[in-house]
Amino acid sequence: MSIDYTERIPNNVDLADDRRLQRALESWQPAFLQWWGETGPALPTQDVYLRTAVAVGRQGWASFARVKLPEYRWGIFLAERDPGRRIAFGQHKGEPVWQQVPGEHRASLQRLIVVQGDTEPASVEQQRRLGLTAPSLYDLRNLFQVNVEEGRHLWAMVYLLHAHFGRAGRDEAEALLLRNSGSEDSPRILGAFNEETPDWLSFFMFTYFTDRDGKYQLGTLKESAFDPLSRTCEFMLKEEAHHMFVGTTGVDRVAERTAELMRIHDTGDIAPFGGIPLAVIQKYLNFHYSVSLDLFGGETSTNVANYFTSGLKGRWQEERRDDDHVLTEAVTPVQQLDGGAIVEVDLPALTALNHDLRTQYIADCQTGITRWNRILASNGISGPGLYLPHVGFNRRVGLFAGCHITPDGRVVDEASWAAGRASWLPTAADKAHVESLMRPVYEPGKIAAWLAPPRNGINGQPLDYEYVRF
Repeated sequence: MSIDYTERIPNNVDLADDRRLQRALESWQPAFLQWWGETGPALPTQDVYLRTAVAVGRQGWASFARVKLPEYRWGIFLAERDPGRRIAFGQHKGEPVWQQVPGEHRASLQRLIVVQGDTEPASVEQQRRLGLTAPSLYDLRNLFQVNVEEGRHLWAMVYLLHAHFGRAGRDEAEALLLRNSGSEDSPRILGAFNEETPDWLSFFMFTYFTDRDGKYQLGTLKESAFDPLSRTCEFMLKEEAHHMFVGTTGVDRVAERTAELMRIHDTGDIAPFGGIPLAVIQKYLNFHYSVSLDLFGGETSTNVANYFTSGLKGRWQEERRDDDHVLTEAVTPVQQLDGGAIVEVDLPALTALNHDLRTQYIADCQTGITRWNRILASNGISGPGLYLPHVGFNRRVGLFAGCHITPDGRVVDEASWAAGRASWLPTAADKAHVESLMRPVYEPGKIAAWLAPPRNGINGQPLDYEYVRF
């Protein structure tokens, strides 16, 4: 399915055939552009080498060209419809998927779409000033690519709200531009999207851990019986892959440079030599991982059980699961705190779907840990390397919320937690050191000294290509 770029709002949903919807979205567009101008990238540029979606098929779906950021063609793109698609789970399993919102599920579906939509502009707001300290033009270009695609993902959710939820949906679409990351009066809905992203190590950790949460949340919505939501999320996942690539390879390069400096200077204290110590990388990892775990919500949830049973939201890769896809009799083991010990208990699988999704996510996160430790080892760094902290560490949501659990899974008292906190989470001094390294490098082919250069350029371009022009 090709995308029509002759329209004021590029789309592949035949928007011109629904004049009322088209006018509604065109009236929202100026507010979006104002939001982008006020809270989008703070660094002025001439143009950026960006990819833009041209089709939703498996091959040749994007083109690369120089684009002025404010003129990027945000639009509405849904994956191709499967006429024979049927609901894969819950009480409606086997029935045809829905093209319209069932009245009894209107409020629940609207809430799911609003929460997902709220995360998209939030990350743009969090990353607004990062361009001012970009370590290379390659990295600056990747930041802007993430930003414009998060903006398009906002459009994806706004389209659903306008097309299927009437006046209430239009009101919610307007509210998505009124909330702001970190605002005291009108913050973003989810906690992780009100945290600061003040430096590029935080950005790499965010795009690895928090965007990976987004991948799994979109994966569950892709299973939805509401077919327009499913098709929207299917295409969003295609774009989301680049965001995680930025995080994965970003931490790759930080770890590689850290290992190189440790080897050259024969010490782990590489801060005086302009590097980020391995212990500081681990602290940043601990923070972003634990904050991202909170995005999965409580381990047990009757709301999520109802979403599943009703067909609104499935499991990650639902159709690959080897069970009855109904789960009325199934149980699953879940860790929880019992007195001073962490124990494992069997809970109904239907109410523990957040835990199921989080488990899939944790296994995926571990692949990055393995990868980064392989980089350290290849540079001669021995020892335990990086690791994922215990699932109960530094949690504000769920069964471990407010508990004092160390990264290695020990339950400790408040005094011990306070004494160890500086060893586990970034301190003011750690943040100040990382910030001191954040000096912009805008010369083509050059890169800041605190991370290694990338292995390859973008779309076959050389590393010294002028990815961003000022």
